Order: sequence, then structure tokens, then C-alpha cells
Amino acid sequence: MPAPAAFVPFRHPVFRTLWFATLVSNIGGWVQSTGAGWLMTSLSPSPVMVSLVQVAALLPVFLLALPAGALADIMDRRRFLLLTQFWIFGTALLLCVLTGAGLLGPWGLLALTFCIGVGAAANFPAFAATTPELVPRTDLVQAIVLNAMGFNLARAIGPALGGVVLGWAGAEVAFGLNAACFLVLITALFFWKRVPEQDTTPKERLLPAIGSGVRYVLASPVMRGVIIRSTLAFFAGSAVWALLPLIVRFRLGLGPSAFGLMLGAMGVGAVAASFWLPALRNRLSRSATVVACSSGVGASIILLALARHWVLAGIAMLLYGAFWLGMTSTLSASSQLGARPWVRARAIGLFQVCTFGAMAAGTVLGGVGAEMIGIPATLIAFGVTSIVLAFAVRRLPLEAPPSLPSATNLAEPQPDAPAAELLPALRGDEGRVLESVRYAVPTASRDAFLRSMAEVRGVRLRAGAIVWRLYEDVAHPERYVELWAVRSWSDHLREQSRLSEADHAILAAAVAFQIEGTKPEAERFVQLSV
Repeated sequence: MPAPAAFVPFRHPVFRTLWFATLVSNIGGWVQSTGAGWLMTSLSPSPVMVSLVQVAALLPVFLLALPAGALADIMDRRRFLLLTQFWIFGTALLLCVLTGAGLLGPWGLLALTFCIGVGAAANFPAFAATTPELVPRTDLVQAIVLNAMGFNLARAIGPALGGVVLGWAGAEVAFGLNAACFLVLITALFFWKRVPEQDTTPKERLLPAIGSGVRYVLASPVMRGVIIRSTLAFFAGSAVWALLPLIVRFRLGLGPSAFGLMLGAMGVGAVAASFWLPALRNRLSRSATVVACSSGVGASIILLALARHWVLAGIAMLLYGAFWLGMTSTLSASSQLGARPWVRARAIGLFQVCTFGAMAAGTVLGGVGAEMIGIPATLIAFGVTSIVLAFAVRRLPLEAPPSLPSATNLAEPQPDAPAAELLPALRGDEGRVLESVRYAVPTASRDAFLRSMAEVRGVRLRAGAIVWRLYEDVAHPERYVELWAVRSWSDHLREQSRLSEADHAILAAAVAFQIEGTKPEAERFVQLSV
């Protein structure tokens, strides 16, 4: 019997194994998060200190996700993932030992939570960029949805389990369980026989790799739209994470088990949403799905603000989890599909820098707001903001428009091969390379040519150019020179491998404006030190 469409990616053994191992590690992570949040209400129950637990977990992503993404793009991803899991395991074990010995204070809890966040920050972009290696492109979107479903299934199980463990055995056992869960993922990664991608171009260095990743995102309309919309949506929806422990303990008058069950209700809503999301996506575009789910997140937060009984609060958390999953999984899929493979981990890292930074800012503001104007008023303000921002930025793109077939079969202009005597000087990473293409375009086609070159500019910048310019000959208006520079000869060698089919079509469309009977001329120049 064929598998249901929602579970088709499970037919790939490595994806299936890593998915289940990640589910176990995520359950452990939620047990730890539940234990840390609840323990802080005993060590230092002020709203600001409780909210700082979430900040300590999220801030490392803001600080480190981009360099971690660059490392994941230039290192073997399996080895990199193993290093991050060993780091998290060791830190979780230390947290368990110190808590059990009674040596952990509020600032020590924040410090070790931050250290676990460092490992998570390194893990997130690498693991997200690995998914396209585990399944074919036809299964990729559903694999991303299954990853989101697994995360939220862990959110349903982990907090409830954490609440039980806290009430039964204490925070130190919760932290020890987290460490044990990460051993499962370490084992799965150890037995994964990854086949590295074949790449004949020189390996990038860390800082230049970070720079090329940032330039790619800035030159990509889709990635810009995804990041801006995600930053605003995550910020507006983040107050719940900071204030829920206080709502359960002081507003509802309940204990740690109820806190775990509230988080579990949110996870149940998210898992349920995983099944109705495909039907919603068939009816709505990605953009409309995000608007609808962001508005639902805002309405759920307002309902939680008005809740005075655990039943209504539980319904609010159930709805919040469903709409949060719909919003975040759609935005996450857009970030993974919107970036080319060579830069995917860096682009995802930048996506996570912005979104987790927004969540950290939102949790701090939520804690400060709760002290100044109270928890209900703060939640209502965040809920209304979520709805307003969803509609305000709805026109920013989340996916590229359908690619049109190239109107020409003309080849892109190619420069002459380097002179033999210059080859030794081109082997290093020093010295910028200036590239140029000279066009001759009929004056009647000037406006259309300039519009085409605006798209060419994006192609060059996404492929690694650090500067791009177009010049027009003042004596001969039909002549144009396109100039762009890359950081080194190695970056120049990488350019062609970074272009997509859509990029090649854009470059060919610019060549089509060339005056009939002539060809564009391409040249390359290497910078000299004089």
C-alpha cells in the first residue's frame, strides 16, 4: 500500500532515520526549556528574569547563525553537525550536574542556557541546508513540512513530559534527560554515510563566505521579502514565549504540570495544522497563507490575554500552535527554496539571525511591558501588532515568479583564456578581478535594455560581485560597458557554478539587444599592486 502523500519523504531511509533522531533530540530540548523556564520562577520570579531565559536561548542564534551557516557551506556538513551535537550534549550534562548539586543560581542558569543556544545556533542552518541532500526536489517541500511537524510534535510531547518530570523528580532530571536524548541524534549522524558534493572550485574562507552570503540575500528579492516578513511576524508573535510561565503560575494559579500541558496544547495544535496545511496551500498562495496564519497568531494571543480560566487559555494555546506552525513552516520553506544550494546554509543562517533576533527583542519587550502595563495589556498589544504587520507587508514576495523561457538562444559572451605567463599570479585569493562586457544596442531599445540590465545586476551580485556598474558612452549612445568586480580569481571561478537556469536566461535576454551582426565583448582584468 503506498504511503499517504504527507509521509512520502519517509521512503528515503537517511531522511527517515535523521527525522526520528531529531524528534527525540527536540523532545529533550523542550524538556530542558520547560525545566529552565520553570526553575527561573523559583530562582528569580521577576518577569524580566523569566523572559531572559528565552533571550539566552535565542540570542546565540542572532549572534552566530550567519557564521555557522558559512561554516556549514564550506565544511563537511555531517562532521559539522556532529561537533554541534557533542557541544550541546556536554553543556546539557554540566547543567544537570550543577543543578543536582545545588550550585546553580539564576545567572548560571542563563549562562548555560546561552551555551546550549550556541550549539543550537550552529546546528539550525546546517541541518536545514542538509534536507535537500536527503530527498529529491519533488519531495523537498513536504520534507520541510515533516521537519516542522516533527519539531511541533516534540513541542507537544516535550513540555508535557517536562512538566511531569519537573513535578516528579526535579529540574536536574529534566536536564539529564535532555543530554540523553542528544546521544540518539549523535548516533544517527555517526552512521550517516554522507557523499560530499563534488566541487572543483577552491574552498571559500570564512569571512569572505559570510560576505558573499550577505550580498546574495541583499540581491535576491525573494530572500529579502522572506526575511523582512519573517522578522516582523516572529517579533509580533514572540510575547507568548516569555510570559506563559507567569500566566500559568500567577494568573491561572497552576503548577509546573499545567505549564507543560499548556505548551503541549500548543504543540498539539501545531501537529494538527500539519495535516490541514496542504489543503490550505492548494487554495492560497504562500503570501496569503502567511497573512492568514499571522492574523490567526494575533487573534490567539488576544484570546490568551482575556483568559481567566485554564480551559480558555488551553484553547488559545491550541490555536496559537496551529497558526504559528502555518506561519513559520511557510516562511521557512520559502527561505530554503529561495536560495541556491551553494549559499543555502548562509541564507538560512541570515534568515535565522533576523527571526531569532526579532524573537529575542520581542520576549524582552514582552517582559518589560508586563512589568509596566501588565500581562493582559502587553499580550493584546502584541496580538494587534501581529495582525496589522501581516497586512502591511503582504506585497513583499515569498517566491520567485514563474520562469519564462528565454527569447533567444544567444550564448553569453565569454572572455579569452588567461595568458600562460599570468596563471601563477591567479592561483591565490589576493587581488580583485574586474570583469566587463561591452554592448552595442540600438538607441530605440535603450529603455528596454536598461530594464534588462537591472535584472543582470541582481544576477552578478548574487553570483559574488562586490560592486556592479553600467556606463553609457557619451559620444556613441549605442555603446554600453557593464563592469563588475569580484574579490579574487577564486571567486571569479565560482561565478558560473553559482548561476541558475533563470540567471542564464536573464543574461541571454540582455545579449538579445545587441545590434545585429555584432557580438558583445567580454574582458577580465586582475588588480595590480603598484
